[in-house]
Amino acid sequence: MKKRILALFLAIVLMVSLSACATGGDDDGIVLTMGSWRSDDVDQMNALLAEYKKIAPDVTINFEPTLPHDYNAWLRMNLEAGTGPDLMYARSFATGRELFEDGYFADCSDIPGLMDNFTDANLAPWMSDGKMFAVPFAAVSHAVYFNKDIFAENGLSIPNTWDEFIAVCKALDAAGITPLANGVADEWDILECMFLAMLPNYVGVGDQRVLYESGQKKLNDEAFVNAYSDLAMLAPFLPSGFEAVTYDDSQVLFATQEAAMFVDGSWTMEVYRDVDFNWSVFAIPARNAGDTAITFHPDMAITMNAATEHPEEARAFLAWLCTQEGATTASQALPLGFFPMINFPIALDDPRANDFLALNNGKETDARFIWPEYMDLYAPMNAAVIDVLKGNSTPQEAADSIAAIT
Repeated sequence: MKKRILALFLAIVLMVSLSACATGGDDDGIVLTMGSWRSDDVDQMNALLAEYKKIAPDVTINFEPTLPHDYNAWLRMNLEAGTGPDLMYARSFATGRELFEDGYFADCSDIPGLMDNFTDANLAPWMSDGKMFAVPFAAVSHAVYFNKDIFAENGLSIPNTWDEFIAVCKALDAAGITPLANGVADEWDILECMFLAMLPNYVGVGDQRVLYESGQKKLNDEAFVNAYSDLAMLAPFLPSGFEAVTYDDSQVLFATQEAAMFVDGSWTMEVYRDVDFNWSVFAIPARNAGDTAITFHPDMAITMNAATEHPEEARAFLAWLCTQEGATTASQALPLGFFPMINFPIALDDPRANDFLALNNGKETDARFIWPEYMDLYAPMNAAVIDVLKGNSTPQEAADSIAAIT
């Protein structure tokens, strides 16, 4: 009898304990989970969530990321099963939009500050039929890394036009210095980091991009041909044997000062944090200085589960991210090279991160051209870019090959 009573007692204790864990327990108050593909950011996000807990002491948010390549499938599976997280990272454009339209992401349109504190360009990647399904969280930028010491030693200044950029490349080449570290062996980087970073200078930003997406403008018009033509001009200034140079090789060439410049994304900043030379970044210049635009790519947002049991607490956290205080705190938790997307001026701890973000000042910005509607063009456009650099296609042929697909 005593053994039965003890077993019953232990079972009751276990049930109470499990119930407390499920609800967060009396000590923790409300417990929310946050899903993410950024498994590298556990320390940073835990720091951010600890700061939020100071504001909302009765709410605990547990950051529970998965691996990037598993995230899309993992998230959909759990949302369909009713076991999805309360808060979660939302991918931009079609991937996130599908989950919203399927009823899994909540409508965030009326969250205070969301529609007022972000630009239309930064809202658009997480919008469907005028409704917002997430709060923009972080973007990455694209620019030219340059060795300030090499520039100074050779009397070079930051170029403001494409002709000036080519003149800088020629001067470095004449001095026996490899101008650009970029190669094409890994393929993706020459498209994403270089060509798509250049493209807004030729075709314009969002209001013009949608004309291409709707078919009103063609992907082999004069603007596109000009972009391929200027890209071709860079081939002589890439590393010798650039066809076999990988992305990692390019990073090493710049880090070891074997190349004076590297066209790349902001996420690479961490690689050069401790190099023993001075470096900074400048915007890829347009043919006319006033046309220079920045590819400032929306990378991630945070949304809430439409079926969360704690909608009030989830919405309060998202609303906090829409404030200057919340965005500033979040910016301090973001990895180096990931930038807040809110309109408020935010100073970052790393001075070169501030330099990178300041490139946006006075310039129009847009996402990578193909991300919103043209991801099916990724592989063929990548091949066209490489063929132009290798001299296997003329700029007109490259443009025509892409236009023929659409």
